[in-house]
Amino acid sequence: MATLAEIRAKLKEQDNKSQAGGQYTGDNAIYPHWNMPEGTEAVLRFLPDKDENNTFFWVERAMIKLPFAGIKGEAGSTNTMVQVPCVEMWGDPCPILAEVRPWFKDKSLEDMGRKYWKKRSYIFQGFVNEDPLNENTTPENPIRRFIIGPQIFNIIRGALLDPEMEDLPTDYVRGVDFRINKTSKGGYADYSTSKWSRRESALTEAQNNAINTHGLYNLNDFLPKKPSEVELKVMKEMFEASVNGEAYDTEKFGNYFKPAGMSQATGDPNKQTVMATAETVTPPVEPKPQGEVVFQPEETPAAQAETQTAPTTESSSKAEDILKLIRERKQAQ
Repeated sequence: MATLAEIRAKLKEQDNKSQAGGQYTGDNAIYPHWNMPEGTEAVLRFLPDKDENNTFFWVERAMIKLPFAGIKGEAGSTNTMVQVPCVEMWGDPCPILAEVRPWFKDKSLEDMGRKYWKKRSYIFQGFVNEDPLNENTTPENPIRRFIIGPQIFNIIRGALLDPEMEDLPTDYVRGVDFRINKTSKGGYADYSTSKWSRRESALTEAQNNAINTHGLYNLNDFLPKKPSEVELKVMKEMFEASVNGEAYDTEKFGNYFKPAGMSQATGDPNKQTVMATAETVTPPVEPKPQGEVVFQPEETPAAQAETQTAPTTESSSKAEDILKLIRERKQAQ
């Protein structure tokens, strides 16, 4: 387990690099805090990652959403969304973001750029000490997983850099709880009043027994696998088809990436698995005034800060114009 000093050093290192350069009802191991009623509070106790090589007690996930105009060959199919991993998670250049980044130099393309920019979320694990959801069923293993968006994550992260925090919040004896508070702002869910508890507390006997019985999760197990070269090529083709306003082509892309709820790619056309883990879930957007804040795109080239995104307006630029830019750049290479 990393020390608090090591976590702070790693966070500062990341800062320096940055400056330089509906309701979910799936796997109930995931605690759906986004379903909390407005004006309520959930109290969580985070636990360390099983992977001792992970400096942090979370892992970061970056996904790109590709919207399609339905599914090819299926009459009456509605707009379809497919998520693909951004390979910047593994420190590699992302071919999709390489195409999107220049769009932010043109005001008329910024909205389209934000649509295709990567969306970050963070996976944690721990206990739910106070649950405003009053869940009907809870998993046998009380160690839950949490999918945290940028607004809450920045609160978690900011406190870790505070020198007044002397011990790791995940310490079994001297740790502290984290309180997720849900309010609303501008018709959307707001978590800005979430905070760490001020009082240290030890895990209960039951919680210690749960850790001994079930063990901790290796959080990396809940990240998508790194795309192969073939899959990277497919992702690029899917991106261009999406920007062009085409329907999702199951025959062409189905062995690699599929819409949520369908069998998902393994990279092997002869071997598919069902992507059932809730780590692929993005908290839904509810209608106003009780809307849920979407996991936000982090720093785009147009806005060097993570912000909560209101519903995006459709770009005035046609997909054909963007594809023209893509092709012109290819010809110039």
